[in-house]
This record gives sequence, C-alpha cells and structure tokens, in this order.
Amino acid sequence: MKSQQVQSYDIPLHDIKPIIDVNEYSLYYFLAISFISLFLILSISYLIYKWLKNKNKYNKKREHYKLIHSVDLTKTKDAAYAITLYGATFKDDSDRHLEMYNNLIYRLELYKYKKNVDLFDKEVLGYINLYKDMIDV
Repeated sequence: MKSQQVQSYDIPLHDIKPIIDVNEYSLYYFLAISFISLFLILSISYLIYKWLKNKNKYNKKREHYKLIHSVDLTKTKDAAYAITLYGATFKDDSDRHLEMYNNLIYRLELYKYKKNVDLFDKEVLGYINLYKDMIDV
C-alpha cells in the first residue's frame, strides 16, 4: 500500500509581495486645482460684471459738470436758470462751494424773473467762471 501524503497549503511563496498601502493623492490635487480654478474664474467674472455695470452707470455730477460748462452765456436768462439748476449739484461738496454757490445765486437773481434782461456784467461772469473752476467730478 502506498502511503497517502497530505498536501500542505502553507507553502512559502517567495516571489509574491504582501499588499502594501499606496499613497495616491492625485484625486485630491485634481479637486484642489479644480476648486481654485473655479473660484478664480467666478471672481474674475464678478469683477468684470461690476466694472461693466459701473462703466455704464449714470453719474449725475459728471453730466451736470458737462452741462454747466456748455451753458451759452450770451442767453442771459436761460444761462442764469441753468447755472442755478446745475450748480446746485455741487453746492454740498464743501463749505466753500456752498458759500460760493449762494453768492452766485444772489448775483444771478438780477437776471431771472424778468421778461427782458441785459447781458452778464464782468463781475457776474467772473463769479460764474470762478465757480466753474471750483467744481470737480
């Protein structure tokens, strides 16, 4: 009779390595770069939107500055009303502006509320030009 040999499954294997942990961070790097890129794109888009919105925004001071400098001083009555209207925009800029505006309004009263008026005299023209030079946008 032949003897039966029991086969053993605990044979040492020398060419197979044990399972080890592999530190793979490429997914985390990809997610971080994606979020940073998305944040930058959204930030730049927001800044461009705000710039375009403010670029087209109506600026009352800028418009009145242009209008007060384009007033035709030969049409005395219309000019007096226009300077009074457009100059009021700048009167609250400082105490000096307010004082000058009130002084100018006092001098322009002679050229309003009448049917026929004379041309501005040199003193009033000087005050008008001084006030135009004082204002800024």
